[in-house]
Amino acid sequence: MSADALANRLAKNVKSRRAWAAREGVTAFRLYDLDMPEWPVAIDSYANVIHVIAYPNRKQLKAGVEALTAQVREACITGLGVTADDVIVKVHEPKAWGETPFEKSRGATRLVTVEEYGRKFECNLTDFLDTGLFLDHRPTRKRVGLEASGKRFLNLFAYTGAFTVHALGGGASATTTVDLSNTYCAWAERNFALNGFKADPRHRVIRDDVLAWIGHDRGEYDLIVVDPPSFSASKKMGRRFEVQRDHAWLIQRCVDRLAIGGTLYFSNNFLEFELDDALTPAEELKSTPTDFRRQLHRCWRFVK
Repeated sequence: MSADALANRLAKNVKSRRAWAAREGVTAFRLYDLDMPEWPVAIDSYANVIHVIAYPNRKQLKAGVEALTAQVREACITGLGVTADDVIVKVHEPKAWGETPFEKSRGATRLVTVEEYGRKFECNLTDFLDTGLFLDHRPTRKRVGLEASGKRFLNLFAYTGAFTVHALGGGASATTTVDLSNTYCAWAERNFALNGFKADPRHRVIRDDVLAWIGHDRGEYDLIVVDPPSFSASKKMGRRFEVQRDHAWLIQRCVDRLAIGGTLYFSNNFLEFELDDALTPAEELKSTPTDFRRQLHRCWRFVK
């Protein structure tokens, strides 16, 4: 299997994508999204460093992923005109339910700073499968930034705080960012600092079990973002969360915390997800960005 076809596709894609990204004001974007079945990879550019995740099929797994990753690397170098040092390739291997798909790397960490609609974000391209910025959520982050002025903002399952950065940049009067991970909370604070903000009593970063926290919180918010995992079996949580089973409870707790006229954005990436019919009517948004071929998540807007 020659890498020429992939290299040619990348060379074709990069011209239009770079021009589009410059117009949009983003420096992290998708170049290739499993376009061809023989090349099941997702390829992104993060400030001109190329980040690849391979999703090998059974035949490729049986043959050994080294051949696939070597060919993909060659195609990126040829088609995108980058050096080997600027191509990072990872492999997503199927795991049992509840297991992490990619263990922390023991190699050198590669950090880059990317820009998105005037905001800056630290991305780690080497240590985990994900980089710290979910590129497919870009349109919803932009929407939050445009709607945040003067509002009290809550970000649950906040990951590295990207939604909060956009809310801060949009003039939110107060923000609360909640995640169970110390790593992600610290990362969120670094993202704040990159943009000239800092955590303080008015802009809180809270390390806590989101499910327990939203169950006892009595704050009132004008704008809420909730992007839970498909499942979580964290020992810190002491419980198992499944988004299909538990989303109605979670959404109702969030709606309870909304001020009248407030907005909740709820999203998740569980492919078989179905929203509970008993919930308050919601609008499903078209939230997949232009540079993505596949729909990786779904997003709904609730207004109280």
